[in-house]
This record gives sequence, structure tokens and C-alpha cells, in this order.
Amino acid sequence: MPLPYVLLSAAVSLDGYLDDTGPERLLLSSPADFDRVDEVRASVDAILVGAGTIRADNPRLLVNSPERRAARVAAGRPEFPLKVTVSGSGELDPAARFWHTGGDKLVLTTDRGARRARALGLAADVAPLGAELDWRTALEHLHVERGVRRLMVEGGGTVHTQLLQQGLADELQLVLAPLLVGDPKAPRLFGPGAYQGGRLRLVETRRIEDVVLTRYLPTAPGTGSRVTAADRHWLALACELAELCPPSGTAFSVGAVVVAADGTELARGYSREGGDAVAHAEEAALAKADPTDPRLATATVYSSLEPCARRASRPAPCARLILDAGVRRVVTAWREPDTFVPGADGSGVLAAGGAVVVVLPEYEERAKAPNRHLPG
Repeated sequence: MPLPYVLLSAAVSLDGYLDDTGPERLLLSSPADFDRVDEVRASVDAILVGAGTIRADNPRLLVNSPERRAARVAAGRPEFPLKVTVSGSGELDPAARFWHTGGDKLVLTTDRGARRARALGLAADVAPLGAELDWRTALEHLHVERGVRRLMVEGGGTVHTQLLQQGLADELQLVLAPLLVGDPKAPRLFGPGAYQGGRLRLVETRRIEDVVLTRYLPTAPGTGSRVTAADRHWLALACELAELCPPSGTAFSVGAVVVAADGTELARGYSREGGDAVAHAEEAALAKADPTDPRLATATVYSSLEPCARRASRPAPCARLILDAGVRRVVTAWREPDTFVPGADGSGVLAAGGAVVVVLPEYEERAKAPNRHLPG
């Protein structure tokens, strides 16, 4: 099921702390960075914090700029993003500023926590999600039931840790402040546990007065049918590659990327690349990969269109090329229609060969875009 784009936002000291242990909150960002955060808030559909952050910081989580609020209204959006908190117990302070400023508020909680939260008379909607809290269920609820497409997560450390460990964070925006805390009792941004392997991709570094903003994207694919945020990033890239294809009236425009389990890109390609009028995207990408590379056995192929099961131009269809390369996981956006090959079922060929095929239909329209000129 589609999920929101999840953006983690935090500021830390040079030694990785979110705060110190003093009675007042440690201000890590600069005035210019607070304004940047306000701009990001104005761009999203919802802002989420854990219940611990409400207790510790008593935040308002507002868009402070009147101009940005007015621009949201002019665009047909609420003046303020939806404010969301997550609490398994439902033990929340009804007097906290979170409930009494801004626009709509929502509590995501357990069945038991919902009874307690409702009894408190909170100025918020309360959504019970079952006996236990589950992040994927919570994100699905925000996307499907609340229309949240972009979600900004502002804390605390436990929330950030869990979303990263479960592969559900699409982006990390981290501000590094020129301060040292040095108190082992102070809260840190990330806790211990099993994180996805591989290096995050650095996409921006920006000096803002005396702090530095860095933006990272995850790269490590999911495993089996488990979808991670990195899977969505790589499939989006495959759809972008499809737009590079020389147009054809007799073949689809498709993009493909081969990615190792640690998030290393092994190869990419697109249909009719290099002037080969009958080259398919997966074929073009795999031709660039070293066939003896042991990483292929745990790699993922991302293809904007389901790999073909049959083709007239070459003996081996792409589904067979993928299996022969040793790849056993494929993520695609669009099942092949009957435009050129009736009853195409590349997924069936892949599954019969022991591969897992994951379809992310939220990318189907992007995959279809460079093929609009084709019949049907």
C-alpha cells in the first residue's frame, strides 16, 4: 500500500546529542535554520512527533510565517499542516501547547491507548490502530485515511531510530551545530539496534550561519517482498531513465537499474540505449554488470515496466536474462499490457525461477508517461 514520503528532521550537537540535561531546551539551530525549518513545515501535509517529545519540549509545531500560511491557503490547503503524535499508552497532557495551537491534530495509538486518550478529552482526533503500534500501519493510515503525501518527522530520537531501522524514512535532514554536550545522560538522535546496511547518499550540504545542513537518502533495497524507502527511490530513477528512451511506435520505453544489497548501483540502462533499436532496458543494464560479480545473487533489478516474458527481436526475454544473471528480486511499477505481446507474464516467469517480484503501483503513471503515444 502506498506510504507518505517520510522526511526526518533533526538538529544535533557535534557529539550527536539532541539536547542537554538542563531545565531549558538546548537551542541547536540558528535563526536562519529555524526559518528553513518553517519553510519545510509549510511544504508538508503533516508533522509528526512522539509523545515523549510533547512531554519533554512542549512544542507548538506551527508554520510561523504568515506569508507561507497564506500561500498554503491560496493553494487550497489547510493553513497549518496536520499535527500528529504517536503514543502507545495514550497518556498525554491535555494542557500541552500541541493541542491548543495550529490546525487539526491526530493521535495514533493502540486500542487501549485510544480509550485513555479519549477519556482525557484531548482536542484531537484519536485513531486506534490495533493491539500494538506498528509504523507501517501508522503510515498507511496517514496516507489512505488522512491524505498525507509528505510527512515531516521532528522527533524524538526513538521515533527517528525506529523509522530508519525499519527502512521507512525517505530522507534525513540533519543539522550539525557547533556545540558539544558530553553528558551520557542527555538524549541522542539515534539509538542502538539493527539498521539497514550500506551508505546513505549525500544529496546536499549547506552552510546556514554557523550550522551545517546535510540531506541524505537511503540506498539499501528491501529484502523479499518487504519494501523500503530506498526501493521507491530506485524505482523512481528507473522511471526517469525511461524518459531518455528514443521514441518508438513498436516498443515500450523502459528504464532499469541493478542495485546491490548494500545500496551500491551496479548498472543502469534504458530501452534502445546506444542506438540499438531492439535493446530492452534490463538487457542494456545487465550487459554493463560483471556477470561474475557475487553481489548479483542478492541484488535487486528495478524496472519501470514488468520484464518481458517473450520477445521477437532476441532469443532471451528480459525475465530469463535476470534469472540467468542470478538476480532473485525485481521491483517494478507497471505490469506489461497486451499492446505487443498478448498474455505477457514476466512476473510469472520470474516467480517460477525463484525470484520475488514486487509491484509498486503508485509509480505506474510515471512509468506510463513516456509511453502515452502507444496504442491502448
